[in-house]
Amino acid sequence: QVQLVESGGGLVQAGGSLRLSCAAAGRTFSGYTMGWFRQAPGKEREFVAAITWRGDTYAATSVRGRFTISRDHAKNTVFLQMNRLNPEDTAVYYCAAASSAAIRVEQYDYWGQGTQVTVAS
Repeated sequence: QVQLVESGGGLVQAGGSLRLSCAAAGRTFSGYTMGWFRQAPGKEREFVAAITWRGDTYAATSVRGRFTISRDHAKNTVFLQMNRLNPEDTAVYYCAAASSAAIRVEQYDYWGQGTQVTVAS
């Protein structure tokens, strides 16, 4: 049973920070690209950031310079450090795994259940 389990979401004031974690269980994601996506109410799921196995990173324009993705191979865990949060960042954040470098939803094979991030103005 493959599982991706997100944690670290919550309520934060505008300008604050949160760090999301995604722990993989059931298999190793050796060679996989790990990504973060988010979905706000009434909107489609959108790409936030991704990191390849060798460490190449990609980020959506809206979060570039504020969010940083990283991964710990030994712990099979990926992180999303989110700084200078604003109310537009409010969404459910999902962790996902893809077998190659990818930024589109349909390219990802495994998904977590999501963690809620709410930014109060």
